[in-house]
Amino acid sequence: MMGPRQVEQGALFYEFSLDTHIPADHLLRAIDRFVDLSGLRAHLQPFYSSTGRPSVDPELMIRMLLIGYCFGIRSERRLCDEVHLNLAYRWFCRLGLDGRVPDHSTFSKNRHGRFRDSDLLRCLFETVLARCIAEGLVGGEGFAVDASLIKADANRQKGVEGTNGLPPESVSRAAREYLAVLDDAAFGAATPVVPKLVSPADPAARWTGADGGLAYFAYAANYLIDLDHAVIVDVEPTTAIRQAEVTAAKRMIVRSRERFDLYPARLAGDSGYGSAAMLGWLAHEQGIEPHIPVFDKSERRDGTFSRSAFTYDPGADAYTCPAGKHLRQRQKVYRSPPPLVDADGMLRYRASKYDCEACALKPRCCPNASARKIPRSIHEGARQMARDICASEAGRTSRRERKKVEMLFAHLKRILRLDRLRLRGPDGARDEFHLAAAAQNLWKLAKLIPLGQPSLA
Repeated sequence: MMGPRQVEQGALFYEFSLDTHIPADHLLRAIDRFVDLSGLRAHLQPFYSSTGRPSVDPELMIRMLLIGYCFGIRSERRLCDEVHLNLAYRWFCRLGLDGRVPDHSTFSKNRHGRFRDSDLLRCLFETVLARCIAEGLVGGEGFAVDASLIKADANRQKGVEGTNGLPPESVSRAAREYLAVLDDAAFGAATPVVPKLVSPADPAARWTGADGGLAYFAYAANYLIDLDHAVIVDVEPTTAIRQAEVTAAKRMIVRSRERFDLYPARLAGDSGYGSAAMLGWLAHEQGIEPHIPVFDKSERRDGTFSRSAFTYDPGADAYTCPAGKHLRQRQKVYRSPPPLVDADGMLRYRASKYDCEACALKPRCCPNASARKIPRSIHEGARQMARDICASEAGRTSRRERKKVEMLFAHLKRILRLDRLRLRGPDGARDEFHLAAAAQNLWKLAKLIPLGQPSLA
C-alpha cells in the first residue's frame, strides 16, 4: 500500500555527524590526510596587525581554495556557494553545520595583500611537495621539464599595436606588474622582439599563435617533474616564448636543489630545451645528462653539403671536407688576430680560398661563396653528448617517460579546468599555477597511497 505523506516535523534535538556522511572513498577524505597547515598561522603572523577586528581564519581560506582547484570550481563566488551547501566541503574546511562561509571578496583582499607579500601559496606548494618526498614518491634521479600555454584573461580582439606601447590610461594592477618585470629574463627581457599586439588588460600576457590556430594572449606554465611518479617538483610562470621557458627550466632546477637537496642525474625535455647554451649548462655546470634532442638547423635543403658532411678532428682542431681539405679557425697569420669566439658563442672554421677555387665539388659545397665556412659551438661537446644519449636505449626510454608531464598538462586543463586564467598579471598567473600544482600533487598522493595504507611520513 502507499505509505504516509512525508511531513516535516520539528525536533528539539539532533544528533548529526558530518564525518559519518562523507563516503569513505571521497577524494577529500583521501586528500585530507596530506594537508598539513599547522605552520600557516606562524608564517602569516608578521603580516597581521596586533589590534583590530579578528580576521577570517587563513587556514579556512586555503582549504576552500584547494577545494576549488581540486574540483575545477573556477569562480570564488560559486566556490563560497558550494562550500555552503556541500557537506563534504564543510567537513574538509572544518566548518561544521553552522559554520559561516566567508564572503568571496575576502579572497581577493587577502590575495592582493598578505598572501602575496608572504609568498604563502609558494609555501603551500612546497609543503605539499615535502610531503610527497617524505612519502617516497620523489626518486630524484630523473626529471622532465616542459611548458604549456594557458590563455590569459584578456580579449584577443582588444589588443593594441606592440610598437605603440601601453595607452597612458593603463594604470591597472596588471599593468604595474608588467612594468615591474620588464627586466626579468622570464618576461620582458626574454626577447628583444616586440610583440605584434599588447593587451591593455594584461600587458605581460604574450600574443602567440604557437598552437597553430587563432592567435591569443597567453602565459606559459612551466613544470619540472620527477619521472618516478610524475610528482611536480617545481612550477614557474613565464611569458609565452621559448627563451623564457629555458630560463624557467634553469631556475627550477637550481631552486629544487637549494630547497630540497635534489640532484637529478638526467633531464628529459623536447628540442625547445636543446640549444647549445642550455645543453652546455646542464652537462658542464650542473653535471646532468641531457636527454634532450639537439636544436639543430645546420641541415641544408638546397642540395649543397650540410655540416654533417664535414668530419671534425679534435686532435688537429680542424674539419675535413668531402674533398679531403682542412678547414681551420685561421688560415693565415694576423697582426691583430680577431677573437676566436663570437658573441653567439660560435667558432668559425674556414677553408682556404685557393683550395675551394680549384675544387671540383665547389658547386655542391659553396657555389655562392669564395670559400666554405663551418660554425661550431663552444658547447659542441655537450651537443654531441645529447645526440649520443638520444640515439641510445636510455634516450628512447626518456622520450616515453617525458610524456608524463604532458599528461599533467592535460589533467590541468581538462579536469581542473585551468585552460584559461582567471587572475591577471604575472603574480596572478603565479598564484594560479602554484595552487593548481599543489592540487595535482595532492591528487597524486591520494591516488598512490589509498586510505587504510600506512603512511611513511
